[in-house]
Amino acid sequence: MRVVRKPFRASAAGAVALLVGVPLSACSSSSSSTTTTTSLTPTASTSDSGRVLLVGTFHGHRGRYASIQAAVNAARPGDWILVAPGDYHETSDLAGENPNAKNGATGGVTITVPRLHLRGMSRSGVVVDGTRPGAPECSSAAGDQEFGPPGPNGKPAGRNGIVVWKANGVSIQNLSACNFLSGSGDAGNEIWWNGGDNSARIGMKGYFGSYLTATSTYYGGESTAAAYGIFSSDAAGPALLDQTYASNFNDSGLYIGACQMVCDVTVNHAWMEYSALGYSGTNSGGTMVIENSQFDHNKDGFDTNTQINGDPPAPQNGACPNGGISPITHTHSCWVFWHNYSHDNNDPNVPQAGTASQGPVGTGMTLSGGRNDTVMDNVFADNGAWGMLMVPYPDSSTPEYNQSCSGTGGVETPGFGCVYDPMGNALVNNTFRGNAFFGNPGNADYGMITLDTGQPRNCFRSNVAPKGSAPADLEQSYPTCGAPSTSAVTGGPLLAQVLCDTGFGTCPAGSTYPTVTRIVMHPLPKGIPNMPNPCAGVPDNPWCAGGKPVG
Repeated sequence: MRVVRKPFRASAAGAVALLVGVPLSACSSSSSSTTTTTSLTPTASTSDSGRVLLVGTFHGHRGRYASIQAAVNAARPGDWILVAPGDYHETSDLAGENPNAKNGATGGVTITVPRLHLRGMSRSGVVVDGTRPGAPECSSAAGDQEFGPPGPNGKPAGRNGIVVWKANGVSIQNLSACNFLSGSGDAGNEIWWNGGDNSARIGMKGYFGSYLTATSTYYGGESTAAAYGIFSSDAAGPALLDQTYASNFNDSGLYIGACQMVCDVTVNHAWMEYSALGYSGTNSGGTMVIENSQFDHNKDGFDTNTQINGDPPAPQNGACPNGGISPITHTHSCWVFWHNYSHDNNDPNVPQAGTASQGPVGTGMTLSGGRNDTVMDNVFADNGAWGMLMVPYPDSSTPEYNQSCSGTGGVETPGFGCVYDPMGNALVNNTFRGNAFFGNPGNADYGMITLDTGQPRNCFRSNVAPKGSAPADLEQSYPTCGAPSTSAVTGGPLLAQVLCDTGFGTCPAGSTYPTVTRIVMHPLPKGIPNMPNPCAGVPDNPWCAGGKPVG
C-alpha cells in the first residue's frame, strides 16, 4: 500500500467493507517457466560514450573515484559505473547536492543521468549503507543511524538509498542497500526508480535491476522503520527486476505502482520475506508478469490493490493495453502472477505501519479491489488463514487528482467511502497445500468476497485445494470470468473472519489469529546469488577485459 492512512473502523453492519488491501511476493516455483523480458539486459549502446568509471579498488587496481556519487556526477548518458567491494556511506541527500529534494527526488546516491549502468563487482560485498559514516556495516545500533536532514516541520525527514530521478533506461545491478530509514518526508526506500512521486504522471521510461539486496537491521519504532526495499513509481516500461531480495520492511519488500496502465514490467526470481507485505502494488496494471518468485514469512505474502488516494490513477486493472491478448493467459488479462511459491506467511512480529499493518496475517496472497488479474500455476503452502483471497478495498480517503469514485469503478458506501470490488480476476490451476491450519471458520485455501452486483465475475478453475474455498462452491458457481454478477458474496463466516484478522472488526467468539509480541529483525539468509560475471557486457577497462574480470 502506498499511502499511510488512519484505518476506518467498521460497524458490525458494515462489516462488509473491510477487506483490506495489502501486498506480497517471493521465489520458487510450481512449474518451469521462461523469463518473458530477458532482452532488457543492459549493454553498451554504439550511440553512447560507453566510458567506464571505477569506484574503489578491485584486485589491486584503484579506480578514480572514492564514492559512487562522485562517479555519478562525472558520468554521461550511456556510461558504466563499476563499484569495488566496500561499505559506502553515501551522503548526497545530506550534502544538499540535489536541489529538488521533495517527493523522494534525492537519496544517498542520486542518479539523474539517463542510460547509466551502475553495477557492483559483488552483490554482498558492495553495500550502500544508510548508517553514519564510520559506523560498522549496516549497524543495528541506535547511535549509528542517520535519520536525515530536518524537514519543514523540523523533524528528521528520513533518507532514501539509491534514487533514480526521472532518468530513462537506468540499470542497477549486483549490490546491496541497507538502513535508509523513514522520517517526516517521503523516505525509507532502499532502491527507488522514481519518475516523479505524487506527480500523477509518467516521468521515466525503461529501467532494469538485477542481483539486488535490500534490508534494514534497525528498528526503533514505526516512524523511522525502513518502508520499502525495491521501489518503482510513476515509471513505465519496458522494465525487468530479476534476482532481487528484500526483508524487514514495514510496508513491503517490493513495490510497483502509479504506472498508468503502462507498467510493462517483469519481476522474475524475486525473494521477499519478513515484511508486512512481501509485495505491494497500488493501481499498477496493464502488462505485468510476476514469475518464478518466492514470498515467505511475511505477515501477508503478496497484495495488489486499488486506491483513490495515492499513486493514481485508480483502479488497479490488469487488462491488456489496447484490447490486446496476453501470450501467457491467451485472454485479455496481461497482469499475470504465475509459477510462484507463497508460503509460511504467518509472521505478526514484522515491522508494520499504516494500511500495510492491516494485511491479514496468515495469507499467501490478496487481490484487494483489483480487476482483470490472472493467478495461475502457483503453489500456496502453509499459510495459516488463507492461501489466496479476493476481497474489496474500501478507501475512505479524499480522492486525489480529480478522480471520482464512480468514475474509477468504485461504489460509494456509507461509512466506508469508495469501495472497490475485485472483478474479472481468474484463479486457475494453482496448488494449495497445508493452508488454513489456524482452524477458524471461513479459513480455507482460497476465498472471495464481493459486495455489489452487475460487475464482471471472478472465476475459479482446476485448483488443487484440499482445504476448499469460502464459500465452498466457488469452482462450481464461478467457472468463467466476465459475466455480470447477480448477487453479493460474503462467504458465510469468511467476512467476519477477514474483519477479525485485519483488525477492522470484533473477532467472533473463539477466533484466534497470531498477534504481534515483539518486532524481530532477521539477518540476511545464506545463499543469495551473486551476478555470475560482473564484467559481462562491460567495455574493456582496468577491471574487465574481454568481458571477464582482470586478475
